[in-house]
Amino acid sequence: MTSRKKGIERALWSIAIPGFGQLLNGKYIKGLVLITLEFFVNVNANLNTVIISSFYGNTLKAIREADYQWLMFYPCLYMFAIWDTYTDGSDIKEELSSSVPFALGAYFGTIGVIYSKTFSIGGILLGPIWLSIICIFIGLIIGYIAKLLYFK
Repeated sequence: MTSRKKGIERALWSIAIPGFGQLLNGKYIKGLVLITLEFFVNVNANLNTVIISSFYGNTLKAIREADYQWLMFYPCLYMFAIWDTYTDGSDIKEELSSSVPFALGAYFGTIGVIYSKTFSIGGILLGPIWLSIICIFIGLIIGYIAKLLYFK
């Protein structure tokens, strides 16, 4: 398996649970720290309950269940774990520019959390899960474009 494919495979494990990719990369302490942080933030933010309510379309319930003070940490933790796993697992020693899409994804995801109580699209309130996911993808796209334009 090529180095890049190995990095992608391990990044997918970090998408499942932050820290799993680091364990696969042999970074046991970092992996265990990320798993512990993920669990701690997840429990304190009521994230699993919020995800379930969101997937059932109960947006107002999801908003009431979310602890926003904790939930705001999750996009940064999540995106860092994915970026770190990919760059470490693929043995790609890129410039700092490789982090730009992930950093902007984390930033925009956090902005999505902040505005998820009030921001709607077409009159539909998306809530903390769906708006954050959309914002993460917007941040990734903007970050990738910025990386291509600025770090040629």
